[in-house]
Amino acid sequence: MTSLMFILGIIVFVVGLLFSIAWHELGHYSTARMFGVRVPQFMVGFGPTIWSRQKGETEVGIKAIPLGGYIRMIGMFPPGDDGKIRKRSTSPFRGMIEDARAAAFEELQPGDEKRLFYTRKPWQRFLVMFAGPGMNLILAVVVFLGVLMGFGINTQTTTVATVSECVIPQSEGNRDCRESDPAAPANAAGLRPGDTITAFNGEPIDDWSTLQQRIRDTTGEATITVERDGETLQLHAELIENQVAKTDGDGGYVEGEYVTAGFLGFSPASGIVRQDFPQAVEHMGDMMANGLEALLNIPSKIPGLWDAATGSGEREPDSPMGVVGAARVGGEIFTLDIPASQQIATALLLVAGFNLSLFLFNMLPLLPLDGGHMAGALWESARRGLARLRRRPDPGPFDVAVLMPFAYVVAAVFICFTLLVLAADIVSPVSLTG
Repeated sequence: MTSLMFILGIIVFVVGLLFSIAWHELGHYSTARMFGVRVPQFMVGFGPTIWSRQKGETEVGIKAIPLGGYIRMIGMFPPGDDGKIRKRSTSPFRGMIEDARAAAFEELQPGDEKRLFYTRKPWQRFLVMFAGPGMNLILAVVVFLGVLMGFGINTQTTTVATVSECVIPQSEGNRDCRESDPAAPANAAGLRPGDTITAFNGEPIDDWSTLQQRIRDTTGEATITVERDGETLQLHAELIENQVAKTDGDGGYVEGEYVTAGFLGFSPASGIVRQDFPQAVEHMGDMMANGLEALLNIPSKIPGLWDAATGSGEREPDSPMGVVGAARVGGEIFTLDIPASQQIATALLLVAGFNLSLFLFNMLPLLPLDGGHMAGALWESARRGLARLRRRPDPGPFDVAVLMPFAYVVAAVFICFTLLVLAADIVSPVSLTG
């Protein structure tokens, strides 16, 4: 049964992956058609075609390698300065540029002269290229908000899980109480496991991070309102200063860092809590910030990936994952001993996280990514606007094709990184169960 659930999890992730890719390309396709650009191909995947159908003027299909997708638009790049596609040059860099131009015009048909991508206005080309990652962002936001508000997430609550017997500096770890250690204020006040704290010093409390901060800001007498077996009780505690772990501002802790703050002495219970809309939006914002930080930190993760791929080091839990690693995690989700609703919610969060990563990655202003074409459109718009201000002739479309040698270098770096992540996913995969 476990193996079947693992395979089911992989299938769910692969279906979500293919849908995400198709959704991305649908953004490019729909806006390109809206602005009159002819699109002869709409493909999900790379490599050999395993299925395709002709839908009007567009061939729609699925290819064998589900690592991306593409639409082919007529006239992605302008012709050369003389208005023609030149023969291939013996210069390797010039050849890259001319090959790119040739590919942009290889399916040109009569009547396509007014349907070329490069002839669209810069803002239209920008929207066509942004629409792909934009669709991934929309999908990520919808799924994230749906899971947070509909299913809820596992989070620390104001319910008491355990009560400390004595006051021990957290830097000393989980040692036993000594005779010299004072009694914990929570224990002395009569706080019990299962109590739910509803107010602190008369101020209503409904989330752990707020309660945690109130406790840390307080020393001396405090009144704690709790719900116990359907009754409301007022407990009185004498909070003292203690060395506690530094928080990250969201109820979590910063490993290895400590501060001196007010101390009550209990551990919160965790539970599945549905978020209201403001909480879900705030949580979504934190996810986007964390995703951007993770993207910027990728170069620093390469040595660890190399060690994991070669077997000379352990895989870090926050290490970048590729499609193979994410599919494995998707399989593990359906083998976890949690309710089926939470398995589904976790799988949806994995797909949403993948879409958020697609958005952030494609927004990088580098060719051949969508962000590179968007940067080209913005530069062209700025250049034309400056020419108008100076009353100079229109400089014409910005020739993105001249950047193709750089694009090939960027693509080569991405391919090497993808292969490194793939090797690490196989040799030392990230695991939810450790």
